[in-house]
Amino acid sequence: MSSDPQEKKAGRDRLPFEPTANRKKAEKKPPVAPASAPKTAKPSVNETSSKPRDRAQGSSLTSATSIPDAVSRRMVKRMAFFCGIPTLIGFSSFFVSYYVVVNDLFELPTTAVLIVSLAFFGLGIIGLSYGALSASWDETPASGSLLGWNNFTTNLGRMRQAWKESRNQSKA
Repeated sequence: MSSDPQEKKAGRDRLPFEPTANRKKAEKKPPVAPASAPKTAKPSVNETSSKPRDRAQGSSLTSATSIPDAVSRRMVKRMAFFCGIPTLIGFSSFFVSYYVVVNDLFELPTTAVLIVSLAFFGLGIIGLSYGALSASWDETPASGSLLGWNNFTTNLGRMRQAWKESRNQSKA
């Protein structure tokens, strides 16, 4: 598949959207304008907003660094599930506590309402990360489990390896 020695060293294949470590940047050449075109013409709003820009470097994103659509959709579905359910429970805790207080079912301290709602909102935030990491990052995935624990451990390992490599490169 690939002859990159770092990939063989890591013992895994690179993902389609994972950048390679030793990629050299291509030199930018100014666009050649035809002699008949006026040089003061500004691009329209549609032309400037149609291309995504990398804000840090101001260059166009390449397909090597973008997440494939199938992977992105899979991530969004899992993130909506693992974040949406706890967040909805967090919101519904306000309504349930209101019902308990209004109908005088039992004494409910306000700190209990705060702690329960914050716990579910915090769980929703954790669910965002888990949803992205538990999705398969391959374009053609094998059938995975409902919770995606195998994909989570694999993707977390990939992230740790990438963090170690970037830390080693920054030290060198």
